Amino acid sequence: MKKIFILLFAIVFASAATAQNQKDSTSLFGKIGSWYENNMNYGSITLLMAAESSILPVPSELVIPPAAYFASKPDNPLNIFLVILFGTIGALIGAMVNYLVLGMLLGRPLLYRFADSKIGHLLLLSGEKLQKAEDYFNKHGKISTFIGRFIPVVRHLISIPAGFSKMNFAAFACFTFIGAGLWNCCLALLGYLAHGQADIIEKYAHEISIFLIIAFVLGVGWLIGRKAIKRKAKGERQ
Repeated sequence: MKKIFILLFAIVFASAATAQNQKDSTSLFGKIGSWYENNMNYGSITLLMAAESSILPVPSELVIPPAAYFASKPDNPLNIFLVILFGTIGALIGAMVNYLVLGMLLGRPLLYRFADSKIGHLLLLSGEKLQKAEDYFNKHGKISTFIGRFIPVVRHLISIPAGFSKMNFAAFACFTFIGAGLWNCCLALLGYLAHGQADIIEKYAHEISIFLIIAFVLGVGWLIGRKAIKRKAKGERQ
């Protein structure tokens, strides 16, 4: 799924370039890019990053890099440093929800049952993913709430085992804020660098769009096929 999210992030950039540079507001990519830029503000950044840091399947690659890309444009009201700040605040809010509500209040048994339910699977959760995050926390301790922000799968779930263990809240908030802030700096740098290549993106926007559509379809097909194979293998073992 991570590769698909990164691919979608690239599509957003192509969409924005098509909409803003070629002024093609009638194409699908033009409409998506135009909508994305018009609705990108500090409030939406905070909300989306709060969702990303909770159990909702919102990838940070679709939030911070495009926002930084737009903030790098001279006529855009966004400030790249405020993009990072509000994105980090949102990440902390989402992590606090995981820590307080899911980890401390809901508790381990109920959360594992939810993760393995149909709704949990729709949210891309599973007991296996939760166990991975919990094992990582148990192995590395409190510092894992900082280091874990840079590790796929673990990043948005590491706050839950911190809640299970009733980790000191001040330490949890501090480690989470610093880790999320550094991660957002890395993502913002991607957006800034992409803006530096805006001329190239504009020149080859049509070709890029076609390539990304084909790659996206193939990626989704590969994921569906892999899931079907796993289900078949699981059925044969039973």
